[in-house]
Amino acid sequence: MATDDNELGQDWLAEELGEMLDEDLELELEDAALSREIARIYKDRHPDALDRKIYLTSLIQMQAELIKLQDWVQHTKEKVVVLFEGRDSAGKGGVIKRLTQRLNPRVVRSVALPAPSDREKTQWYFQRYIPHLPAGGEIVLFDRSWYNRAGVERVMGFASEDQVEEFFRSVPEFERMLVRSGIRVIKYWFSITDEEQQMRFLVRIHDPFKQWKLSPMDLQSRVRWEQYTKAKEDMFARTNIPEAPWYIVEGNDKKRARLNCISHFLSLIPYQDIQHEEIHLPDRIFNPDYERATLPPELYVPQKY
Repeated sequence: MATDDNELGQDWLAEELGEMLDEDLELELEDAALSREIARIYKDRHPDALDRKIYLTSLIQMQAELIKLQDWVQHTKEKVVVLFEGRDSAGKGGVIKRLTQRLNPRVVRSVALPAPSDREKTQWYFQRYIPHLPAGGEIVLFDRSWYNRAGVERVMGFASEDQVEEFFRSVPEFERMLVRSGIRVIKYWFSITDEEQQMRFLVRIHDPFKQWKLSPMDLQSRVRWEQYTKAKEDMFARTNIPEAPWYIVEGNDKKRARLNCISHFLSLIPYQDIQHEEIHLPDRIFNPDYERATLPPELYVPQKY
């Protein structure tokens, strides 16, 4: 019987790993709808791209470690905030997707706030971010954060110079306050070149699955590349504090960027294995007097596949 259970477990594990790989391949095949010409140019631009097998193997190993980190955060009631910043199309969403892919959304959640409402514009600038900060045992990933004021709001003229200056005076103290309260604050900037961003925008224009990612703001970011560069340099100079330093991720190679970022994130948290009680599946209770009702066929989803 033990041998049968062992074989059953191995068969299930092989099937589960197959499903995991299928899910990863589905994410990796997001570019499948590209025109042949764009795909060829993109491949020529990335001749040293990381081998897919190496990438997927490394990713799954790191995701196993992320599960251990999640268990440790939940057990110790740690609070972790990770900010993902960078130019449009730099790869922030891609790494967040891989970070959260196998984790419990009740423990690890991502936040991507829309443009502030008229009411929010009258509030203290940091106020709308406060409700999303973690409680004990949670990790929150911000896909763009309060640093919008130092970037898009400043460059596009949505914030005055006085508002930007007040932000730079306030944000170091705000983050120190978070750290003193027991929140780990980690800040990543995804860096790509001018040419790489142009190529990724062309991909989005020609890929019907990705056209929704392009907004008028994205297109303006191309026009104002140098202004964004100056704003970024100013941001680093004024907000890179010991309590919450910036970490720059080289993002031209998407796969390497994801692995490097996740690996670095794991290195920053002193997580340990958490021992769990052994789980035993209880026997099902059978009621001989219960008779399962036959449900009408219109309640079922048609089996087209």
